Amino acid sequence: AALLVLSMDITNTGNMTASGQETPLREVTVIKDTASEGPGVTLSATAYETEAPANETETEAAETKAAQAETEAATAAAETKAETEAVKAETKAAETEAAYADGEEIGLDPEWEFASFAAISSGKAVYYRAEGSRKGVVIAVNAGHGTEGGSSVKTYCHPDMTPKVTGGTTAAGATKAVAVSSGMTFRDGTPEKTVTLRMARILRDRLLSEGYDVLMLRDGEDVQLDNVARTVIANNAADCHIALHWDSDGLSTVKGCFYMSVPDGLKSMYPVSQHWQEHEKLGDALIEGLRGQGLKIWGSNPLDMDLTQTSYSTIPSIDIELGNQCSSHTDEDLAVRAEGLVAGINAYFGY
Repeated sequence: AALLVLSMDITNTGNMTASGQETPLREVTVIKDTASEGPGVTLSATAYETEAPANETETEAAETKAAQAETEAATAAAETKAETEAVKAETKAAETEAAYADGEEIGLDPEWEFASFAAISSGKAVYYRAEGSRKGVVIAVNAGHGTEGGSSVKTYCHPDMTPKVTGGTTAAGATKAVAVSSGMTFRDGTPEKTVTLRMARILRDRLLSEGYDVLMLRDGEDVQLDNVARTVIANNAADCHIALHWDSDGLSTVKGCFYMSVPDGLKSMYPVSQHWQEHEKLGDALIEGLRGQGLKIWGSNPLDMDLTQTSYSTIPSIDIELGNQCSSHTDEDLAVRAEGLVAGINAYFGY
């Protein structure tokens, strides 16, 4: 019996020749036993695919090439982003390096935005630079209260001079609030301003050890900077602003930590409208840091409060209440709070 090798162009299955020439598409080889089959009879033999269609091959190659290009582009974008972030950090560190020296005093520049709203502004904040590996991030630490005469002077609650939307030291509806309140007194007779300053110094040292620079808005028993002035200095010399307080709530038990959030009625007012989400993101991070140290968190955290501080802030800014008048405030207790705050700051800035 003789064997005949045929080839078929699958683009035209009705055209079957014995030419043996390769087609541009898939070539199917058929082996026919001519002794048992007559000419032109449908073949019942084994077929072998010898070549994938050229158009499919080209499509697959193109898809593979596109996928590779997409992967390479994504990798390049990630590398570029990492390089950009690194450059930003280096630039920020360089700017900080050039801007302020360790121990330099920083006063209120009358040209800064909102500076004209301050009523007490003759004092100075103090800049502390970290040694060794610096993060290029500046934390403004505000030891609450501690401005002699602050309770007898008033400033506008808001830069647009609208009335307060919540109560507090000054009642809702007022357009002006005390420039700096005197603070409460702990049940053991210690003034709040004394504890906030001690807390600020412990926090400053921990932040410096972590590589953060620190702007101490109050670095002594008294600073002649009201809440507006402190906020404006922080806006221009720091990356975030953390005011330290303990709550005066009249309770006879320990309340726990919480932060002051922005009331809905202020979220459309400039500059709050552009920053309130970052304020609260920072507050959430600080609370989680404190929680991680085993500290009690007030069940109703956060508390909406119309504050002068956040009304004038153009950087992430928060009033953190680290307890109430019943809270213990030994150095050991304050050190635990400092650890929690540093953990929250690290989380916020991605360290």
